[in-house]
Amino acid sequence: MVVTIHQPEHLPWLGFCHKATLADVFVLLDVVQFRKNYFQNRNRILGPHGPMWVTVPVRLQGHTQKTIAEMEIHNAVPWARKWWGSLRHAYGHTPYFDAHARFFESVASRVWTHLADLNLAIIEYLFDALGIRCRLVRASTLPVAGARSTLLLDICARLGASVYLAGQHGRDYLDISIFEARGIAVRYHSFRHPTYPQGRGGPFVPNLSVIDLLFRCGPESGAILRGAAP
Repeated sequence: MVVTIHQPEHLPWLGFCHKATLADVFVLLDVVQFRKNYFQNRNRILGPHGPMWVTVPVRLQGHTQKTIAEMEIHNAVPWARKWWGSLRHAYGHTPYFDAHARFFESVASRVWTHLADLNLAIIEYLFDALGIRCRLVRASTLPVAGARSTLLLDICARLGASVYLAGQHGRDYLDISIFEARGIAVRYHSFRHPTYPQGRGGPFVPNLSVIDLLFRCGPESGAILRGAAP
């Protein structure tokens, strides 16, 4: 059984989703510290004038002592209207926006307390739309402990993994020996970004949220994503 682990991104990019296509279980690593100004509460979409950020504000007080699962959305800031407006402004003209608009509008209409819950709901929807059938598990629901490699190993062991699919940069930090000692093979994710019609002049813009692909290519998005492997 292949297990992969990644922090829960907001409106995740294509590489995040591609890794899920190769796994039986995808663990959302929400038991580690929240990282400010990263992809846990924001991501890039392609607006009329180029890439732009969409962001969910979070309560940053004490965030260096909080896990991702504990991070609360700063709902005193009227973010949802702007968030939904940005999606409509960027993609309202695309061929498949209407097919998915109801879900994203419902996200903006609902009151969310915790960032991880919001991200999970979006990830579940995106995986379904892309035909990704792996099991999603939040690390915070597992009795795991440790840090860095030992934490990842504990997660894999508790889920009965035979293979751990590590990120592309796992070679830089992963202690492979402790996985080998538990009989768990380690593989590294390899991803080559696909190109697809973006309906604009100028060069293709990579590394955006996967919604850029979904809104433009609709039912073909999953096949395009899977064809990204070298």
